[in-house]
Amino acid sequence: MNPAWALLRLASPQLPIGGYSYSQGLEWAVDSGLITDADGAERWLADQLALNLARFEAPLLLAHCQAAQDGDWGQLQALAERHRASRETRELALESRQMGYSLRQLLDGLPELDDAARAFLAGQREPGLALAWALAARAWRIAPDEALAAWLWGWLENQLAVLMKTLPLGQQAAQRLTSSLLPQLEAAQRQAETLTPEHWGSAAFGLALASMAHERQYSRLFRS
Repeated sequence: MNPAWALLRLASPQLPIGGYSYSQGLEWAVDSGLITDADGAERWLADQLALNLARFEAPLLLAHCQAAQDGDWGQLQALAERHRASRETRELALESRQMGYSLRQLLDGLPELDDAARAFLAGQREPGLALAWALAARAWRIAPDEALAAWLWGWLENQLAVLMKTLPLGQQAAQRLTSSLLPQLEAAQRQAETLTPEHWGSAAFGLALASMAHERQYSRLFRS
């Protein structure tokens, strides 16, 4: 079987986990006037890549995928608990939990998940997205670095979809923004692959504040 198909399947917005429902505070940033055009959107996304994803979210997800591939269930459990504890706001915690639940439901109904992974997943009360993503990569035989690339691409694609609905940003402008941000997406992946656990960490205060403000936003399209 062509390995690209599994990777495209994992990265696809058609994966039924509801990723399109979340903006991760981006909707509030647009509504509040922090982002008013494509240049402002690029700065917001580039900062999130450099200051948050590359330093913490991406290396943590990569470690999840490596532990799942290796069948190191104790390490995977510890990483899942660290991921859960790192959700800074109610919305971010619910996002991870709800998307993890949806991906779990999908994996439960698929034949590709092996018995060891299925037993581990069955023991998880509320698996987060990172844990379920790692198990999906194991089930579909996707290498950890490729699973991370799919996750990063999905993040960027979703953020651009949010901008197209809220800014609004046209499709051609979104493609130009993609071209501008792809080198930084690549840099985030490379940093995640070389960063050791003792250097993981971010303090994305602006993102956390945007997420908390979004909880109280009067009218909104997205759940986070």
